[in-house]
Amino acid sequence: MVTFLSGGTGTPKLLDGAGAVFSPEETTIVANTGDDIEIGGLFVSPDVDTLLFQGGGVLDRETWWGIAGDTHRTNSALMELADAAGLPEGPQYLPEDAQTAGRDIANWRRFSGIAEFMTIGDRDRAVHITRTSLLDQGHTLSEATQRLADAFDLSVDLLPMSDDPVASLVHTDEGMMHFQEYWVGRRGEPDVENVEFRGSSTAEPAPGVLEALEDTVVIGPSNPVTSIGPMLALPGVADSLAQTTVVAVSPFLGDEAFSGPAEDLMEAVNAEPSTEGLATAYPFADAYIVDEGDDVEFDRPTIQTDIKIDSPEDAKRVTRAIEQAIEIVS
Repeated sequence: MVTFLSGGTGTPKLLDGAGAVFSPEETTIVANTGDDIEIGGLFVSPDVDTLLFQGGGVLDRETWWGIAGDTHRTNSALMELADAAGLPEGPQYLPEDAQTAGRDIANWRRFSGIAEFMTIGDRDRAVHITRTSLLDQGHTLSEATQRLADAFDLSVDLLPMSDDPVASLVHTDEGMMHFQEYWVGRRGEPDVENVEFRGSSTAEPAPGVLEALEDTVVIGPSNPVTSIGPMLALPGVADSLAQTTVVAVSPFLGDEAFSGPAEDLMEAVNAEPSTEGLATAYPFADAYIVDEGDDVEFDRPTIQTDIKIDSPEDAKRVTRAIEQAIEIVS
């Protein structure tokens, strides 16, 4: 049995080859929900959705988000309507008193749908409408995720990290903003000063998460701060990881991030913005998988391979290195 901690695009790319080593029926994926937002009244869970679409065979592999071949008529119409009405573009938070009104799980991350700043496809939107409706009917995020996983015929177990609201908020030189505003709306341009996982101290891991962490855990090459950090901030998660076998795959090619804003975010939390910083980010790891050209040294087993993943074959190569590391430390 193996459990993957997943966020962003790095771990999903790795999962393309995981089936060559780990049986899907014995694989659990815990997905980051700190990136979730409510936009235009719809609850969007980007990291969960990437895994749903990947498992369902419909993921857009050019972008690693959304559904391949999707249309964007509603998104385009929203932009045109806003322009015609003289309404502003870009990320627009709902008023402060609305941030904790309505469905609790959306706390601190509510955006207006005017001139929708995220490009949401039409089939993609159907998923958000269904999820939001299930939440409004009283289902938990875990229950809604399970229904959607059934719809996409997933062969692995997919768990959101929590059924409670946790928001990844980035403090910048231009003020505090949700990670989606910082990365999607502002293209990662503001200088990061700190990162906050609001709500994490009172949130609980979703049902099944702590049990899944009793199995061997693989932390994929996702952003250690905003993809994996929200999970580690949940009560009991770090303690559980300290008690089990953990293999961490570097999201860095030396001192260059695999993808996304990992370097700036690592610096903001006082971690070395390179593979070396994994010792700070994941002190509980029993082994590390790093790139073959990386000369980093850890005080625990380290497997070197080409960690760049551009194809399922690449993913299989990295997964076999993970298997080797597990055999060494188990």
